[in-house]
Amino acid sequence: MKSSLNVLHPAHTCLAFAMALACPPALAQDSDRLVELINQYRKSPQRCSGAMLPAASALSPDRNLARVNVSQGGELQKALKDAGYQAARAEAIVLTGVQTPDVAMKAITEAYCRSVMKQQYSAIGVSRHGNTWRIVFARPLLSSDMRDPLSSGKQVLALVNTARGKPRMCGDRRFSAAPPLEWNDTLAKAALVHSRDMADRNYFRHEATDGSQVGDRAQRAGYRWQSVGENIAAGQGSAQQVVEGWLSSPGHCANIMNRGFTEMGAAYALNQNSDASIYWTQVFGRPR
Repeated sequence: MKSSLNVLHPAHTCLAFAMALACPPALAQDSDRLVELINQYRKSPQRCSGAMLPAASALSPDRNLARVNVSQGGELQKALKDAGYQAARAEAIVLTGVQTPDVAMKAITEAYCRSVMKQQYSAIGVSRHGNTWRIVFARPLLSSDMRDPLSSGKQVLALVNTARGKPRMCGDRRFSAAPPLEWNDTLAKAALVHSRDMADRNYFRHEATDGSQVGDRAQRAGYRWQSVGENIAAGQGSAQQVVEGWLSSPGHCANIMNRGFTEMGAAYALNQNSDASIYWTQVFGRPR
């Protein structure tokens, strides 16, 4: 896979300092909050420099990306390697003199809206040292142990059920622990259809090219539903990465924790010529 690495050097930031690898809890919470704000921003189309950019996949927080230490004049590729991260594509933003996640978000979206909205990125690392922030966007190389689409979907199920087993905050909403979901082959079929359509036609949205929504696709697959929902993602190279991204996005997280759903299916599809290479769909349901 071709690599593309870039470091952004904004005029109002400074890169010349050494970053500690461990952050105090308060700073770590601020970093988590900025990831959440970025994912909230990416879930809707945004106007950037006069152009309307489509919604993008939720980004998965990555500890190694959060350790990336880019200094003035340093190479991002070397910094990624030193942090133990293998990227197909990446870029970094560093802000100084910023005290809160909300102010950091405002600065990022005003100056680097296009970077924030890039479809190619699926992972993020955020670190804070005092009033200096590092934000690294990346798309990882696909995991070498990726299973077939439906087996990976069952890995998603296991990770989702682990998440549902504990109380969780999804943005500002508190969810109690929820019962585990059961695997449903029909929902998995609907998920695979949408993943393949996104991969083959190089787009990322819930509405398919034929105008169908998740309820239509579930019904076509033969699922008689009382309620239905869908999470999609693009670029994540493993089941763990995709679930971590959804849990870091309030809306996706709320779907995962929704006690009204009792079943799910999930699958990915690949197209190396598309923007994100890999596209994931998770379909939730409650049968009639």
